[in-house]
Parts: sequence; structure tokens; C-alpha cells
Amino acid sequence: MATKRILNYVTTGCIVILVTACSLPSSLVEKNENKKTPEGYKNSNPQDTVNTAKVNWKEFFTDPNLVGLIDTALHNNQEYNIVLQEINIARNEVRARKGEYLPFVGIGASAGVEKPGQYTTQGAVEENLNIKEDTRFPEPLPNYALGLNASWEVDIWRKLRNAKKAAVYRYLSTTEGRNFLVTNLIAEIANSYYELMALDNRLEILKRNIEIQTNALEIVRMEKQAAKVTELAVRRFEAEVLKNRSHLFDIQQSITETENRINFLVGRFPQHIARNSQTFTDLPLDSIHAGIPSQLLQNRTDIRQAEFDLAAAKINIKVAKANFYPSLHISAGVGYEAFNTKYLITTPQSLLYTVAGDLMQPLINRNAIKAYYYTATSKQIQAVYNYERTVLNAYIEVANQLSNIRNLSRSYDLQSQQVAALTQSIDISVRLFRSARADYMEVLLTQRDALDSKFELIETKKQQLNAKVDVYRALGGGWN
Repeated sequence: MATKRILNYVTTGCIVILVTACSLPSSLVEKNENKKTPEGYKNSNPQDTVNTAKVNWKEFFTDPNLVGLIDTALHNNQEYNIVLQEINIARNEVRARKGEYLPFVGIGASAGVEKPGQYTTQGAVEENLNIKEDTRFPEPLPNYALGLNASWEVDIWRKLRNAKKAAVYRYLSTTEGRNFLVTNLIAEIANSYYELMALDNRLEILKRNIEIQTNALEIVRMEKQAAKVTELAVRRFEAEVLKNRSHLFDIQQSITETENRINFLVGRFPQHIARNSQTFTDLPLDSIHAGIPSQLLQNRTDIRQAEFDLAAAKINIKVAKANFYPSLHISAGVGYEAFNTKYLITTPQSLLYTVAGDLMQPLINRNAIKAYYYTATSKQIQAVYNYERTVLNAYIEVANQLSNIRNLSRSYDLQSQQVAALTQSIDISVRLFRSARADYMEVLLTQRDALDSKFELIETKKQQLNAKVDVYRALGGGWN
């Protein structure tokens, strides 16, 4: 009867566990990502699959000074090195997750003494029994043990293995994050380098313009002595020269700040940045091959990172769902235990072993498990939206930069003609002023317009070079 009663209890317990395991919360709808992209970019050939992103950055950038800066940054940049440590952290998480579904085995030794009270159960037994024939229990009673212990959670529902798989995806995501940082670091250094060269050219143009204005000031002074102009003309020209001399210091400050920004990216204290700014206006603008938008899914590291994050989020839902099922833990131990060290390894008298199994099923107050499951599902939906947003942003970035390159090319051609016309106008205005066929304001305004047009031409050239860098970055180049 007792055996039958025990079997009834066990059967009832198993039924409760199975019923509880089957009563999962209502499943939330997981969202699937949309990987479709347009067939091509505006004004591009959708059949052209050549993609500039495949070009190594050392081949894309031909300036040796710029290549040296980028190479140094990839070794010294602090943010890059921080990300490398994050990759190591993610790799260690994979190792930890893998270890969770393998048996844990440990070896241990212990020693101690115990003196129970005489009027306790254990004390009364020791008082009335001998530890062996004609030998009473010593007071206090020592105890020595040496053995192996093992524990193992049987991964029935693949909860632990899925957790390890999710950790692998997070590790891969971190690796892509490093590649994304490399792409942006290279682009930022290149853009700052071109900005520095543009500032050098602005400084040189301003110096030449000050020389022209100084010569014009001398002419106006002579014309005043000849009573052809008034003191007002002299003062206006002096003010223009002083204004431009003051502007020299603004440009020099911008040069210092840009150099220091590059030095920060390179990971070193401020120092001179080697460059050949005289070749700035002659820097080539090689044609960019955008390929087809679907190539962004392979080339853009931020898209790849979002894809791995999405894969990890999907696996986390399986891990969260497995928490509703029973978990089986097995523990075992084998070793020796004795009250005297000379008997410690006596077999079989001092040998002991244990084997136990626990089948546990969440039964009451499962709100925490439900919350974890619902949270995992919401994070998966978030990851889908983040993936789709990243793809959309990548496409728009490429489309914008391709359009920018085309429009800047047309603008640069027209501005070059404007600069040529205004440069000729300076000599014409001075000759007309000397022959009293133009007043001093025409000379002053012509010089001012010529200076502004040269500045705008340099700015447009810089924007062209920046657009070349930005479209290379937008296509996903620089990291491979």
C-alpha cells in the first residue's frame, strides 16, 4: 500500500508538471524583417554591379600623407582600442555560455571537528555506541573528506545552447561594430585632412589678395595727392586691408584646431600635420561606382551589425520560452570520508558516493518568466525596425551623395569661370580707376567679389573631395 501511494504521488506530480509546461502564455507575433531594396539608384545603371566599396582604402586614397595618418589611427585611436576590448568581452561571453551546458566538476577536501550536546540525538547515540570495538567516540569527533563533485543541467529544451548561439551573434555584431567604426574613422580623418588643405589654400589666397589691396591702397593715396579722390577713398581701402589681415588670424586658428582634431583621431598629442596643399585644386575626383542597392546588405557594416542583433533577438525568444518547461539537474559525488586520516582512503569502509536528480517546473508566480518572454519578443520587434531603418538610411545616404557629386561638379565648373572673370576684372577696374573712368568703389567691390569667389571655389573643391569620401563610406567601403 505504501509503495502504491508513493507511485500515485509521483504520477500526480508528473501530470502537474506536464500540464503546467503546456500552459504557455499566449504567443506574441514575431515580426519578420523586410530585406527588399530598390533595383538601382536614380540616374544609375541597375545592371552595373561594379562597386567602389570593394576597393581597399589604401588604394582608394593615394596621398601618402593621408595614408600614413589613417594607418597610425588604426593602431593608436583610443575609441578603436576600446571597441577591441568590447569584442574580447563578447568573445568571453560566448565561452561562458558554452560552459553552462557542460558538466561542472570540482575536487575538494575538508577537515573539521564536531562536539554535539550530550542530550541531543547525535550526542546520545555517541554516548551509547562505540566507534569501533572497545573504542568510544572521541570528543570532539574529527572528520576528514576528499572527493569529486559534479553537477549538470541537462539541456533538454536547448535553452543553454540557444543562449550560447545568441552570444555568438552578439559577438559577431560587436565585430561588425568595430568595422563600422573603422569606416567612419577613415572617413573622418580624410575629410579633416581635406579641410586642412582647403584652409591652407584660403590662407594663401587671402595673403595674395592683401598684397593686391595694399598696392591698390598706394594707388589711391597717390590719387588723393593728385586731388583726384578724397580721404574717404583712402580710409575705405585701409579698412579693407585691415579687415583681411584680421581674417588671417581666424584662418590660422581654424588650421590649428583642424590639425589638433586630426591628431586626436590619430591618438597623439598636437603636432604638425604633413601635407602638400599646393596640389589641392589638382586632386583627382575618380569616378565612383555605386553598384546596386542590394550590395549594401553585404558591404555596410552597420547593416550587418543590425542583422546579427536581429538574429540574437530571435534566439533570445526561444531561450525565454524554454524557461516555461521543466529543468533537469543532475548532481553526483564520489570520495572518501573518515574520522581519522589513516582511514581516509580505506576502501570500501571510507568510500562514499551520491547521485541525485531534480526535475523542477515553475508552477506558481510565473510573472517574472512571462515578463522575460514578453520583453524578448518586444526586443525582437525592435531589432526588426532597427534593421529596416538601417537599410533605409544606407540607401538614402548613397542616393544623397551620388546626387551631391553630380551637382558639385556642375557648380565647380561655373565657379571656375566666375573666378577667371573676376580675376580679369581686378586689372580692368584698376586701369579704369587710373584713367578716371571708374570710381574707387568699383575697384574695391571687384577685389572683394574676386576674393569671395576664390574662397567659394576652394570650398566647393573641398565639398567635392568630402562627397567622394562620404559616398565611399556610404557604400560600405574602408573596413575590408
